[in-house]
Amino acid sequence: MDFPHGKHVLDEIFGAALRAADPYEAVTRHLDRIAAVFSKGDFRRVFVAGFGKAVCPMARAVEEGLPGIVERGIVVTKYGHCTGCGFARIAVREAGHPLPDENGQKAAVEIIDLLRKADVRTLVVCLISGGGSALLVSPCEGTTLSDKQEVTGLLMKGGADIHELNTVRKHLSGVKGGRLAEAASPASVLSLIISDVIGDDLDVIASGPTSPDGSTYSEALSVIEKYGLRDRAPRRVIAALERGIRGQTPETPKTGNPLFGKVENIIVGSNRAALEAAKQQAASLGFEAEILSSGVRGEAREIGSGLAKKAIGIKDTKRRDKPLCLISGGETTVTVTGNGLGGRNMELALSFALAIEGVGGVSFLSAGTDGTDGPTDAAGAVVDGDTVRRGEKQGAVAAEYLENNDSYRYFEKAGGLLITGPTGTNVMDVQIALLE
Repeated sequence: MDFPHGKHVLDEIFGAALRAADPYEAVTRHLDRIAAVFSKGDFRRVFVAGFGKAVCPMARAVEEGLPGIVERGIVVTKYGHCTGCGFARIAVREAGHPLPDENGQKAAVEIIDLLRKADVRTLVVCLISGGGSALLVSPCEGTTLSDKQEVTGLLMKGGADIHELNTVRKHLSGVKGGRLAEAASPASVLSLIISDVIGDDLDVIASGPTSPDGSTYSEALSVIEKYGLRDRAPRRVIAALERGIRGQTPETPKTGNPLFGKVENIIVGSNRAALEAAKQQAASLGFEAEILSSGVRGEAREIGSGLAKKAIGIKDTKRRDKPLCLISGGETTVTVTGNGLGGRNMELALSFALAIEGVGGVSFLSAGTDGTDGPTDAAGAVVDGDTVRRGEKQGAVAAEYLENNDSYRYFEKAGGLLITGPTGTNVMDVQIALLE
């Protein structure tokens, strides 16, 4: 099966975005800050606590770059995201994502136990990246892991965005929404964070374990009600949120809480930085490059058709001397109504393909920077104006596959799957359109 037109160029541009989001380099650039805090604070030791899809290279940067001051550490990442990792003082745990599992719960217990050993002369370095919400799981009193799994799955299938999902997670957790910082007190906390959320909101990335929380129990319950899940969510979940609303359970720590006087949160990697690198790479390849947005959100298939219409409109009306590269990033959602296999990037790409059917000189990539799109081995997909025709030759009708949320199986037949394997980073998604 031939790859869609322009795939090798799209791969080069996407590769530049991934390199800019490299977590090892991102942390290495901030080692001086850790060393300065350590020396000025008269600390005796450093504990490392980390969670997320990018945490292993982050931890390697700390251990290699600060030999002699890291006493102990525990990090938890997604299965398969730390192959070949070997640390002298940092233990690695693997757990489930996007749905939390028992290994994530066990890892959270280990991390909390470690932080409770911290004292005023301990500097806790937290390494936080996307996926941390699922990987660091500590059900609040009165709820269970299965409750969190069920409500998380319902919200994801219902199309809740990351802000909404994490509002609920924070109020069903013993570690999210600033509560990990509580567990580390009276130690000082320095968090290095790779952002996987639009706007780089500290209280949303990995559900803000070391930052003040701006959301409430009432807002968490409103999210569940918005998606019509009050009668379908586990009863213990609703009861826990209602206890919080009544004031029977303390709220998550807010801005102004004295505990955050000893906490510093630093964004070391983001989607915007990845897009800027993609733009530079496209320019070096002879394209006129433009970043449309780093805040793409909404229903994946609607975003895909919208981006396609924009690309066609520009192609038909804008006069230029060079080919054009349109770049965007963010995180879309999928409201699952079918029973197929896919992810938001493949669904977005398939929608784009339908909108540019038969149009020449346009190729497009949509991919997750973590190398994983939904419950599949693909990062996303690459399409062009012939993608729909190639599918038809294989007996696959694109519109039917899209309706069934079966984009992965469509691209298996039509060609165009983008498989990178785990990349070790996560700064949301990148879309790249090339217009000849």
